[in-house]
Amino acid sequence: MTVQSQASPAAYGSFRPRRSVLYLPSSNERALEKAKTLPVDALILDLEDAVAPDAKATARENACAAVQSGEYGRSELTIRVNGLGSEWHDADIAAAAAAGPDAIVVPKVGSAEEVRQLVAAMEAAGAPERTKLWAMIETPVAVLHAAEIASASDRLTVFVLGTNDLNKELGAELVPGRHPLLTSLSLTLLGARAAGVAVIDGVWMDVKDLDGLRAECVQGRQMGFDGKTLIHPGQVETANEVFAPSAEQVEEARGIIAAFEAAVAEGKGVATYQGKLVESLHVDTAKKVLATDEAIRAL
Repeated sequence: MTVQSQASPAAYGSFRPRRSVLYLPSSNERALEKAKTLPVDALILDLEDAVAPDAKATARENACAAVQSGEYGRSELTIRVNGLGSEWHDADIAAAAAAGPDAIVVPKVGSAEEVRQLVAAMEAAGAPERTKLWAMIETPVAVLHAAEIASASDRLTVFVLGTNDLNKELGAELVPGRHPLLTSLSLTLLGARAAGVAVIDGVWMDVKDLDGLRAECVQGRQMGFDGKTLIHPGQVETANEVFAPSAEQVEEARGIIAAFEAAVAEGKGVATYQGKLVESLHVDTAKKVLATDEAIRAL
């Protein structure tokens, strides 16, 4: 198995924030219209779970029209198709590829071979180079093969955790702190990071409990997730805040970089900042903090 290397600090300038990633049922035209005004980093225009069978065709048309409208500002636009083997999958892939979103999101991806199959289908349907693949990790098999899936194609750039389905597959209970899921979350993160792939955490289902959402966002950020998938516009602000560097973190990052550069100018390989040792790895982390902050400001 060939594993891609983690993105280098030089690549941070092209970093794209994905703090908030909102699912929208593409059959709901009112929701699609409202999303044009939301400060959300990315939208998943859904053709799958949130759409009834008799509304699939309409949802597909609405999602493609939204992608081509140019009315969603800087938000990253993706389309979630129905899964491999479903009666709608092939038509979804063909339509999404023609529309050219930022990414096509595929549920329940379970192997590297499926990734290669999906990429081949996207290319055969004429998907532009900028249209990437986002793979949803929702089963124990996918978790155990996360590194292979993540490194199967350069076109795959993001993992999306389907924590509800994963919880069901594990037979685990939904509890505060998500202890039954922590091993699965960590293994998925490890596989993704080994291949330089971004990872978006699963949804928080109680739209009225913003304190619970915040706690789970904090947990996700501490673990290393890039952002959180959301199911309601009211959750966007919390995710944006938690997954963004604080003013204190930005100030510290600038101080670390300045201290290290001063040390290097004096012929030293390490520095100190506020009493702490600073090495090149700390500078890399500081540069990512600044790149993230700059990218968020650009939005």
